[in-house]
Amino acid sequence: MRLDLSLAIIELKLMFPISDTHIGKRKFPIINIAIIAATIFVFIQQITSLDQNALIYKYALIPSFIDFSNFSTLAPFVTSIFLHGGFLHIVSNMWFLWVFGDNVESRFGILLFPILYLFSGIIGSIFQYIIMPSSNIPMLGASGAVAGVLGAYFILSPHSKIKTLVPFLGFFTFVTLPASFMLGYWFVLQVLSGAVSLPFSDGTGGVAFWAHVGGFLTGVVFAKLFRPEDKLV
Repeated sequence: MRLDLSLAIIELKLMFPISDTHIGKRKFPIINIAIIAATIFVFIQQITSLDQNALIYKYALIPSFIDFSNFSTLAPFVTSIFLHGGFLHIVSNMWFLWVFGDNVESRFGILLFPILYLFSGIIGSIFQYIIMPSSNIPMLGASGAVAGVLGAYFILSPHSKIKTLVPFLGFFTFVTLPASFMLGYWFVLQVLSGAVSLPFSDGTGGVAFWAHVGGFLTGVVFAKLFRPEDKLV
């Protein structure tokens, strides 16, 4: 099983965001909360299913099953976004969405924000599909979609400060980092990790790094195209 899990602590080299700063009017993030609630609901249905494997093979994205001449085989590009491989997987993804998604939604509004989220997830999956088109390994998770939110945040709010939990001399401490540094570091890590994983893309499971790269870049482009007049600071 290939999980887009690198939003978890271990994939961030133990840098974990706690909260961000926001100056200006903040709108109630109804869509962000709805996405989180829907994802959690799907995860509960998944783990309580009598046959989880059957559910995963039906709704996860399996590259070798894709036939672009058969529309029904393309549905997993969307449905796979709402599946997750375990508690750490969904908690890490939804936490990042909770920290960064409200600010991005406040700029794009209730119509553009869900489009950004779904489009980033789809494009992220397409990136990963291109790397491993013959793989039989299920791909699932929201990290490509969440990465799109991070990419948009990177453009809209590069000077925002992120309160971050980091390791120091065997202990954990809180530091405040610029969003541009933290998110830029995360993106570079995905590119490097994806490059290293290329020789093993089809044969093994693991982290779908290129889904993160594709999602993040989608968010960057989306923010540049539909950028509000004022930025988050």
